[in-house]
Formats: sequence, C-alpha cells, structure tokens
Amino acid sequence: MEPHLLGLLLGLLLCGTRVLAGYPIWWSLALGQQYTSLGSQPLLCGSIPGLVPKQLRFCRNYIEIMPSVAEGVKLGIQECQHQFRGRRWNCTTIDDSLAIFGPVLDKATRESAFVHAIASAGVAFAVTRSCAEGTSTICGCDSHHKGPPGEGWKWGGCSEDADFGVLVSREFADARENRPDARSAMNKHNNEAGRTTILDHMHLKCKCHGLSGSCEVKTCWWAQPDFRAIGDFLKDKYDSASEMVVEKHRESRGWVETLRAKYALFKPPTERDLVYYENSPNFCEPNPETGSFGTRDRTCNVTSHGIDGCDLLCCGRGHNTRTEKRKEKCHCIFHWCCYVSCQECIRIYDVHTCKAVGTGEVCGWADSPKSHGKQDLEPGSALSTRQQGTRTVARRPCGKLPGPEPPADGEAPLALSLKSLTLLWMVCGF
Repeated sequence: MEPHLLGLLLGLLLCGTRVLAGYPIWWSLALGQQYTSLGSQPLLCGSIPGLVPKQLRFCRNYIEIMPSVAEGVKLGIQECQHQFRGRRWNCTTIDDSLAIFGPVLDKATRESAFVHAIASAGVAFAVTRSCAEGTSTICGCDSHHKGPPGEGWKWGGCSEDADFGVLVSREFADARENRPDARSAMNKHNNEAGRTTILDHMHLKCKCHGLSGSCEVKTCWWAQPDFRAIGDFLKDKYDSASEMVVEKHRESRGWVETLRAKYALFKPPTERDLVYYENSPNFCEPNPETGSFGTRDRTCNVTSHGIDGCDLLCCGRGHNTRTEKRKEKCHCIFHWCCYVSCQECIRIYDVHTCKAVGTGEVCGWADSPKSHGKQDLEPGSALSTRQQGTRTVARRPCGKLPGPEPPADGEAPLALSLKSLTLLWMVCGF
C-alpha cells in the first residue's frame, strides 16, 4: 500500500472517535439554514449532528425554542469573530465540517474556554430574547420583577426572563459534559461563567412618557444588555484566564479528574472567571494538526504596538503594503425638511497584509562572524551590519534550513503527505 494511503487510513480510523468525542459538534447547527425551521419540524432533531440522548430528548420536547438555541450559537460565533478579529487566531469557522472550528478547540486552551463561554451565553441570551418577544408559548415575560414602583418610574413593559434562558442553556449545553474528566469539568465551568455574565449584566431599561418627551413618568422593565457588552466582558476574562492543573481522585465510581489552580499565590478563580489547562499554539503558520490557518495575508495595523499590529500579528515576518480605492459618501448636506444629500468620493487607503515565509525559512538579525571580509561571506549573504554593545550582528536574507533526510529505499516516510492531510481536513474537519 502507498505510504500516504496507509497514513490516511490510520487517520480515518481515529477520525470518527475524535469527531464524536471532541468539543460540542452540535454547534454546527448555527451554520445550517435548515435548522431555522426546527420549531415546526421535530423530526429535524435527529439530523443535528453530535447530540447526546439528553439533548435529543430536549430538542423533541421543547422543539419551539430550538431555533433560538441555534440563533444563540450563531450569535456567540459572530461575537467571537468580532472579539478576535485582530488576533492571530480570529475564530475562523470551517463550512461543511462537523467540527466547525477544526481541531483548534480539541485542546483545553484559553480559546476553547472563551468559545464555550460565549456560545453558552449566546444560547441563554437568544432564548431569553425570544421569550420576551412572544415567539414561544412555553415562556414569556419575567413575572418576578413586579411590585412597588421606584421614585419617578413604574414597572411596565416586558421584563426579560433571563433565568429561563440560563436554564435552557444549562440543560442543553451541559448535557454532554457528564464525564468524570478534566475537560468536562473545564467546559462546565466556562459554560457557567458565560451564563453568569448574562445574569450579572441584567439592568433596568426605561422609556419616558409625557408631553414633548418631558419624561414626567418612566416605565421600566428588566432587560439584558447588548450582547457586545457580554462579549467585551468575556474577552477580558479570556485575557486574565486562570491556568489550572489536573488532579486525579479515587471515588466509588472510579477515577475522577478535577481542576486546581496552578499557582497558589494567585487568587483562585471564581465562577465568573475562565479556566484552562493547556497552552495555546502560536497560530503563526498553517498547521492542520492544531487547526491554525496562520496569519498570511491577514490585514494588520501598522500603527499599533498591540497584538493587531503588523509586528505581532505577522509573527515578525514583515508585511506588504498596497493601495486600495474605496467609494465613500462625502460632502453631505442636510436639507430642510428632511433629507440628506451626499456626493460620492473615491479615497485611497494603504492596506497592510502579513507576508508569508516558506516552511523552514529564517531571516533577520543574528550574530555575525568576527571577521567580515568578503572572503568570509557568500555574495549577498549579509545585507548590513550593526553594533550591539560588544557584539556585531548582521542582517541576512531569508534562507532555507536544511530539510529532513529523505527516507532510505523502501522505507515509508513517517509524515503524511500533503494530499493525505488535505483529505483528512475535508473528511474529518482536521
């Protein structure tokens, strides 16, 4: 058998296990248009990939709120892509794949912690909103927020029942996290952190009544914040996520894994903090094993010194600059009454994108030999030299590192071929 076919076969044997045992595959319902009709077609529950029996029963028993569950996951993914738009990993999704994020979330990293939290929060948020809008007969407004009015305002409108939305999210999203292992413990903690963020950000929202907007009386109700506020808060929690270590305990049902804060000197994580126990890859280069797409051709901010800046986002590879013409409205004038007229202008912008460096290429400033005579350097090997303290460094162009030795005659290569990796990506979502 051809070596690459043998490697592909071994990968496929493991593929099904990885897909079924990995992170929640049901997130893929956010990308399927057919699931918008779930509320009227209970049979579609069986077509959602990756549902465990408890989730399948929930879907069939509460079918009318399932479109809101799908909308919540979609909302969470969109917010993830907004929050990470300027980072090396930008929450990329893969169409036509059960594992919509690829293998990125297979590891218990900060990224996985954030996605679980924002998806769980998205489900709670969308279900709560749909109940307040009256799209479901099994839920409605929050009847608990009634009673004596406050100073200058009275209860009115429809208070949003976030407790119900959180309950739905907990019952559905946590249904598969019942294994006695560290990953389930991490996922449940981060799911709950996302839902708790919704409850913590509930607030009074008021509408004024009176002549000419005098606001003589205000009608107020309990409301969720904009979901962007939830995303901003969880992104801060991502930046300060707590690193954990896995501990094993012997119990009556067998070995159970739990999580403990890695650093005893730090404040232990609360239910509102995100937790993780595996380090993230750097996401600089494409890597099918980690799910990294790399940062080649990503737009970077040349004036920023942060992670969205060209230095960090491009991983030190440098960037290209091109000009781009854009049509924009300009010279707008307000006419009484009541419209605005604008002209159309063409403006030129500089667009900066990350360069690509081939596998195994190295370049940049490095220690230079003590002697810099022409006889010591190959033509073109050093572009310039400079002094750093007592050291002399030279800037060299990119050059190939020595590649691996070719396999001996008749010896199968250990690595999968590009063709095999591509097929694995397509079939398994690798």
